[in-house]
Amino acid sequence: MNNSLPPHFTHPFRHLGASFFADVMPEPVLHPHWVHFNAPLAAQLGLPSTALDVNLFSGNQLFEGQHPLAMLYAGHQFGHYTPQLGDGRAMQLGSTLHNGERMEWQLKGAGRTPFSRGSDGRAVLRSSIREYLCSAAMTGLGIPTTQALSLVGSTTAVYREQRETAALVMRIAPSFVRFGSFEVFFYRGQTDELKALADFVIAEHYPLCAEAEQPYVALLSAVVERTAVLVAHWQAVGFCHGVLNSDNMSILGLTLDYGPFGFLDTYNPSHICNHSDHEGRYSFENQPFIGSWNLHCLAQALLPLIDDIPTVKSALAAYWPQFTAHLHGLMCEKLGLFEPQHNDADLIQDTLAMMAHNHLDYSRFFRRLADFESNQGATIRNDCLDLTAFDAWASKYAVRLLSEPNNTRTVRMNAVNPKYILRNHLAQDAIEQAERGDFSEVSTLFECLQQPFQEQTQYERLNAEPEEGMAVEVSCSS
Repeated sequence: MNNSLPPHFTHPFRHLGASFFADVMPEPVLHPHWVHFNAPLAAQLGLPSTALDVNLFSGNQLFEGQHPLAMLYAGHQFGHYTPQLGDGRAMQLGSTLHNGERMEWQLKGAGRTPFSRGSDGRAVLRSSIREYLCSAAMTGLGIPTTQALSLVGSTTAVYREQRETAALVMRIAPSFVRFGSFEVFFYRGQTDELKALADFVIAEHYPLCAEAEQPYVALLSAVVERTAVLVAHWQAVGFCHGVLNSDNMSILGLTLDYGPFGFLDTYNPSHICNHSDHEGRYSFENQPFIGSWNLHCLAQALLPLIDDIPTVKSALAAYWPQFTAHLHGLMCEKLGLFEPQHNDADLIQDTLAMMAHNHLDYSRFFRRLADFESNQGATIRNDCLDLTAFDAWASKYAVRLLSEPNNTRTVRMNAVNPKYILRNHLAQDAIEQAERGDFSEVSTLFECLQQPFQEQTQYERLNAEPEEGMAVEVSCSS
């Protein structure tokens, strides 16, 4: 044990009992070394930002008071129920409390657990860099997410399609409980455990639900709302999760488990970012429907505690109005429409249709839209294949803007339309350099993505047009 750092660890989840987890210990790695450390997050956790022992973030040593466990859960994977999953390469180390905020620490890539299903329990450097950077990107964008405190590399060999090296990410979140955490006890018929988990989640994260006439209905309704808001944020920013299995859905409405994710380059609503998703179940345009589908899985798991199907259906029915309203509001802000009008939904749909027809870059289009009035969209028009279609849309948009005060609109639009996103080719460049021992591009991307809405002249190259042929295929392999 090492007593050199201040955090005090407790283990609220352990109080649920042995049915909910397995005791584990991280497997040491060879020659751990820093790839990056999230100093802003460390400050939020009350940690020093310097002189940190890399062994404490690699699993080679533990902080005083840490008692690792691997959480049990199940889930629907690509629509099919898998009866037992669990943390196969992640270990929950404990929780800390700072300024009234409790956070769970989870080390990903720490080795085998009883839920590893024959795998080595490791994560490789490339996937760990992607997760580390994307959790930082989502934080900068203001989208609910788990966060990454540290990224550690090693010389320990890991074999996937080829020989790679193991890496570890220290993930931080108020909770890592998933929809699948409830499903496993429902399908096993373990109602006592199901109730204990629901009571735990309510007490720790949804205390107002305890005061409701039907606390478990209130819990479901709260998760429905958070999930609707989360998916609306994904759609508005052009983020594809890639593997929206029910075990990858957070009970707190956080973006969880970064695997084959991707931000849209060219706007294509049917875009699939996971090359293992042969049928397009988790395509960009399907994400809202999958959010609803997964909520139905959660609701089914909670039925033994509610036993009131009409009430459950009513709670689930709130998803679509909440999602639609939140997405509508976000898209209006992106278009600079701050004075609502009855036909704004039609303009949003016309905009997306025009973008898809002209194969426009999603993020770049909306960022440039803030300058529309100064040049009548000339910078966007130059990227269009069908100028007639663009001109027809631009005429409608110009008329709509006449109803908007223009004194602050550009500033407000730039505050919601990012200039910098984590494009796959940028992450791939950082990965390739890191695999050669140069972590500077990881640091550069991390710093830039902290403020994605700000003009950052020193990072202008990160906003350059992706070169043709730079598409990166991403799979679940990590």
